[in-house]
Amino acid sequence: MGKTIHNVLVYIEVDHDQIAEVSLELLGKARELADELNVAVDALLIGEASPEHFTAEIFSYGCDTLYTVEDERLSVYATLPFTKITAETISQTQPQIVLFGATPVGRDLAPRVASKLKTGLTADCTDLQIGDHEDRKLKKVYQNILYQIRPAFGGNIIATIVAPEHRPQMATVREGVIKRSTPDPNHTGQVIPLSIELDNNLFINTIIDRIVGERPVNLKAADIVVAGGGGVGSKENFQLIHKLAATLGGMVGASRAAVDSGYIGREHQVGQTGTTIRPKLYIACGISGAIQHRAGMDKSGKIIAINTDANAPIFKIAHYGIVGDLNEVLPMMIKAYKTKA
Repeated sequence: MGKTIHNVLVYIEVDHDQIAEVSLELLGKARELADELNVAVDALLIGEASPEHFTAEIFSYGCDTLYTVEDERLSVYATLPFTKITAETISQTQPQIVLFGATPVGRDLAPRVASKLKTGLTADCTDLQIGDHEDRKLKKVYQNILYQIRPAFGGNIIATIVAPEHRPQMATVREGVIKRSTPDPNHTGQVIPLSIELDNNLFINTIIDRIVGERPVNLKAADIVVAGGGGVGSKENFQLIHKLAATLGGMVGASRAAVDSGYIGREHQVGQTGTTIRPKLYIACGISGAIQHRAGMDKSGKIIAINTDANAPIFKIAHYGIVGDLNEVLPMMIKAYKTKA
């Protein structure tokens, strides 16, 4: 097999016989980066059986070459064999950029692969771009390298990280921060099976039982999200958030402050340490708008902010702002909507 030099490679994560949403999001982003670099998009799919029912979907999001590794022992993710396969695939194909989803699997796999390859890794990126970098100390300009963009210092700043001297440039990317591209069913590619020897010593863990549960709250699927923050004041007051969401046919979100205060469960949390969402309408109630929270919802179609503090940061990104007590504003919104309906 001839080497494919300097392409963009995406690790395809599969669970419950479905491709992870973040992998599809990354394929679209990889296509964008690859077009800018004038290279191709590769993908790696590891599993127990032939991936024929996945190939059309993977190619439709811009993949040109899909590398596959099949083994009946690879039905469920395991750290050691998946690390060996991924590292050896990268060594064989020599991509310049490798992308993983910032999922539990990606967060386990990517740093181990980076360590094996002796390269860097930026975790939990919220954006990726191509650009140039000037090292003033060395008086050297690096062209067309990966800008790995993510919140830093507790989310107080947005940092752009570069790895000009090492290849591949590797990053994990949060689910939902990149808008999924429109699939092209006419885009096709080639499948290349890889043969990588897997010693039995790599399979040191035995799965006795596997319990699969559905996600209790799927904020990503919601067109309307009504979210409450620490300013709601109490668990009892949070019922107003639930009422407005139910009235509008939306779902309930929350800031970390509200979750930490015990007003609502962590599965409702939006932000850097919660879920990243892009609803058509986001109503922020009693949320100050710290950068950690904004990182999870600032791509919403329309943002309405309600806060007693006219200087709250949330108003800087809101399309409509209401300065007032949510305990007074929300009942009026509910009444107005019901009257109009």
